[in-house]
Amino acid sequence: MNARTSRTVAAAALVLGMVAAPAVPATAAARTPATATATAHEAPDALALRAAISGLPKEDATAALVRVAGTGGSWRGSSGVHDLKSGRPADPGGRFRAGSVTKVFTAAVVLQLAGEGKVDLNRPVRRYLPELIPATYGKVTVRQLLNHTSGIPSVGSGGDTLDEWYAHRFDLHDAAQAVRAATALEPDFAPGTQQHYDNIGYTVAGLLIEKVTGDTYASEVSRRILRPLRLKDTFFPGNDPAIRGPHNHGYQIFDGADGAGELRDVSVWGATDAWAAGDLISTTADLEHFTRALFRGQVVRGPLLEEMFTLPGASVREYGTGGPAAYSAGLSVMELGGREVWGKTGGRWGYNTAVAATRDLSRTLVYSVNATDAKGEGMNATAMNIVVATFGAPSAE
Repeated sequence: MNARTSRTVAAAALVLGMVAAPAVPATAAARTPATATATAHEAPDALALRAAISGLPKEDATAALVRVAGTGGSWRGSSGVHDLKSGRPADPGGRFRAGSVTKVFTAAVVLQLAGEGKVDLNRPVRRYLPELIPATYGKVTVRQLLNHTSGIPSVGSGGDTLDEWYAHRFDLHDAAQAVRAATALEPDFAPGTQQHYDNIGYTVAGLLIEKVTGDTYASEVSRRILRPLRLKDTFFPGNDPAIRGPHNHGYQIFDGADGAGELRDVSVWGATDAWAAGDLISTTADLEHFTRALFRGQVVRGPLLEEMFTLPGASVREYGTGGPAAYSAGLSVMELGGREVWGKTGGRWGYNTAVAATRDLSRTLVYSVNATDAKGEGMNATAMNIVVATFGAPSAE
C-alpha cells in the first residue's frame, strides 16, 4: 500500500462518517429482532452482521437494511421498524434516500460523455458553460469537478440549524442559481491544489450534462444507467418531497423544549437542494446491482473507468489533516481489514446509505440505515458496525 492510499482512522470519519448517536425515547417502539438469510461456504461473518443491526430501533437508528455479496458468499439482513407508530418490521425491499451516492451516477454519466467525445475531462468547464462559470473559475476543469479539487466554495441552501432546515424543507432550489452564488465568491484554493468534498462540483456537473446533451439530468441518467440496468426502484424525485412507493420512515432527533431529544418523522423532505449531488431514491438490491455492473466496466467502459479509481495529487482540506486525497471521480477509498475498499456514502435527513466494494468484487456492501442524526458529526454506530462486520476495522497509518 503506498502513501497515497493508506488511510488513518481519522480519514475513516471523512470517507464514511455520517452521524453521532443521539438519544431515542425509550418508549418510541418495541424492539424487533434482526432477520437475515445467509449463504454458506466462506460466507461473510453472519453472526457479526446480525449483531451489527440487532436491537433496532435504538438511540442512533430506527431501521437498517443490508446486503453483502462477493465470491465468498452473500448475506442479507434487515432490522428495526417500518415506522415508530405501528412498530411493524422494516420492509427489507423498502426505498430510501441515497444522498451522495447520487454522485456515483453523475460521475458515471460525465465519464460516458467523455468516452463519446462530447466532454473533455481536461477542458475548462467554462468552455461548456460560459454563461454560468465566470472568468475567476476559468481554469477549473471537468475532472476537477468530479474529484472535488475545483476550489469552488460551498454555499448554504437551507439554514444554519436543524430547526431552520426543517422549516424550509419544502423550499425549491435552483441549481444554476446555486452555482452563480458560489462562483460569485472567491475560490477556496487554486484548482487542483487541494481537495474539499462538497456538492457544488456535482451541481455544476449536472448542468454540464444538460448543456452537452440537450436533455434533463434525470432523463440522461435514466436513459444511460437506470433503464439499461433495469433499476426499477431507483428514481429522481424532482420537486416531490415524498418517497414514492414502499419505504421505511426516517426520523431525526431535534432538541426538545425540555432539553430532551424529540424525534420527528422526516420522511417527507424536499431534495432539490442536492439535485445531481444527492437526490436519488433507490433500494439496496438496485444499488448492489449497480455497484457490481460499475466495477465490472458495464457502466463506464474502457480506460475512463480508471478515473473512478484514481486519486488526485492534492491534499485533503477537511479537518486540517493535510493528508492525501481520499476522493476520486464519484468514489472514495479507504483501507478496511487490510484491503482497499472503494465506494460512496450518502446522508439525507433520516437516512444514511453506502455502497462499497473491493476492486475485484470479492466483497460488496450496500446498506441503508435510518439514522436519527443523519447529518451529524462522526460515524453512526450502527453504520460503523455494519462496515466493520463486512470488511474489518479501518486501518491505522
